[in-house]
Amino acid sequence: MPGGDEPTPKDFQSVLNKLEDRPDATMIQSVILRSMMQAVYQPENIGHFGLNYEAYSHFTSPIRRYPDLLVHRAIKALLHSKKRVAHLKRSDAIQPAAIEKNYPYQPVQIAEAGDHCSMTERRADEATRSVVNWLKCEYLLEHVGKEYAGVVTGVTGFGLFVELADIYIDGLVHITALPKDYYHHEPAHHRLVGERSGRVFRMGDPLRVRVARVDIDERKIDLDLTSERDREEFSRRKKRKAQVSERAVELAQGVEENHRRKRKPRGKPNNRGNNDAASRVSAKGKAAKKSVKKTGSSAKSKNAKRPKPGAARTKASKRKGGASSGRVKRR
Repeated sequence: MPGGDEPTPKDFQSVLNKLEDRPDATMIQSVILRSMMQAVYQPENIGHFGLNYEAYSHFTSPIRRYPDLLVHRAIKALLHSKKRVAHLKRSDAIQPAAIEKNYPYQPVQIAEAGDHCSMTERRADEATRSVVNWLKCEYLLEHVGKEYAGVVTGVTGFGLFVELADIYIDGLVHITALPKDYYHHEPAHHRLVGERSGRVFRMGDPLRVRVARVDIDERKIDLDLTSERDREEFSRRKKRKAQVSERAVELAQGVEENHRRKRKPRGKPNNRGNNDAASRVSAKGKAAKKSVKKTGSSAKSKNAKRPKPGAARTKASKRKGGASSGRVKRR
């Protein structure tokens, strides 16, 4: 661009004159406008850079804003004053008066009013933009899945902003929705460059997109590419995702079926069979108790018949003693 780091309005105008026959003229004009500073209200007259005016005052007629009212009051004060001002024609019927009467403002008050009006104007623009974006989202809610021709109007590190043709609505093609690659963002050139494929998405590129999702609360519109090359790439990626998801569903169903089988009883419950089983269990219990009693009694009888070791020795000694005492000793 001519002018280097400090271009003049003439430099910008020369660039704009060369864009008349280019298809991306609108995109370049928007970039030029974004590169300029936003206008502010202030008491100092520094002219207008874009219009290349040495003197400039912003006002409308009829009055629509408070800055317009201040400008009209200043003009009225000059018309009724005796001050000589170039390019100012007074009527003979106007009675002269002091400027302070029709324009009772100090320079500090004018500066504060300019800052306040600049802030409120930005706020009004944001409110207008929010309402317009809400209406755009409401309109596209009925056209989700529809394809449109579009033009890339913005390039960021997280995707592409695409303006839909004929309806002039912007949406985002997220970087994850682009053909699979690692993309480098080049802000100076307003483009995304694929590292492996070398594919370039730049401002002004025509694209075929489809409305994928609309979030009316967030005022966001998500788009997907639908060109032939991109459609093939997306179909392959969706098939991979679908296979993984189906496999995961099958595994989950298998695990759930195994748990269901473990919890499910094998046969249908039968009251009669349960009663018989209970009676058999009770009969076995009674028989076991009887056997325990018999075993205890037999053990007791055996213990009763079995002589104690001490008692056996005593009886043996008695028998020996009895035999010896019954013998007749012969002399």
